[in-house]
Amino acid sequence: MLKDFKPVLSILLRFITVYVVLLLVYQFYLNSFAQLGLDSFSHFIAEQVRDIQNYLGYLTQLFDDIKGEQVYFKVKGIYATRMVEGCNAISVMILFVSFVFAFYKGKKTFFFVMAGLLILYLMNVLRIVGLNLVMTDYSQYGKMAHDYIFPAVIYGTVVLLWLIWIKFFALQYENT
Repeated sequence: MLKDFKPVLSILLRFITVYVVLLLVYQFYLNSFAQLGLDSFSHFIAEQVRDIQNYLGYLTQLFDDIKGEQVYFKVKGIYATRMVEGCNAISVMILFVSFVFAFYKGKKTFFFVMAGLLILYLMNVLRIVGLNLVMTDYSQYGKMAHDYIFPAVIYGTVVLLWLIWIKFFALQYENT
């Protein structure tokens, strides 16, 4: 009976193993920034968001709140939003990587993960830019944008990438 479930258990075990290992590594990384403010990856994203917004004509400054472990975006003279660790999409990326590696298919797994992480990174930066612009120009839609629209963008991207992985890569050998 266990023989019938072996492929499913193998996929589940790979997913859990990769997820837990990446989560522990990420937590270790975050712990190294305790008392230093926002972690460097999140701060790097905030700087890129600032640069894009400045390029688009939305004068943006960053203000560090080391004690609060956050960075404030001041856009066109308005404190539009703040960046915290959860805004960097690392947890979403960990989930994406874990799922793809659960259906491991050799070298192409690594290439797909790298391409997917790049896409998720870009989508996340654009998501934060979009949220800042909404909060600056259309603040009445800010809660809806923050709570529903922009999470749908990043999670929708993950689901789309998963579907592409399964349809065109993971199940490729089974369909031929």
